[in-house]
Amino acid sequence: MGLDVVLREMGCKVTPQRLAIYEVLQNCNMHPTAESIYNIISADYPTMSLATVYKTLDLLKETGIIQELNIGGNTSRYDVIPKPHPHVICTKCGKIENMDMPLSKSLINKAKKACDYDIHNLQLYFYGVCPYCKNAK
Repeated sequence: MGLDVVLREMGCKVTPQRLAIYEVLQNCNMHPTAESIYNIISADYPTMSLATVYKTLDLLKETGIIQELNIGGNTSRYDVIPKPHPHVICTKCGKIENMDMPLSKSLINKAKKACDYDIHNLQLYFYGVCPYCKNAK
């Protein structure tokens, strides 16, 4: 099902800018920031503002179409895969990649028992040095 159908079903307006922002997320495996998305599509949409990118990302996040990654600092990154999954982050270049590794229910259950919280979200990050940085001289 396309983004336009999902947005219409949720009563949201479908705009070329929203579709372009989502397309960048789909075709970009680097988990971009709002600023990098804006830089990628600003030439095609010169009247679009950075605020429009942020508002669209907030809408897509609120509707569960994407997820926001908070890896520290003041900059969020965005992932087109909305369900929780682990990521690996390069400590040298900052690259973020998805890990094809399922999150176990037992980990979530252990966390619930350890803190007595009602856990509703999970983000798991591994930190290391990516192959490119490892091989760079």
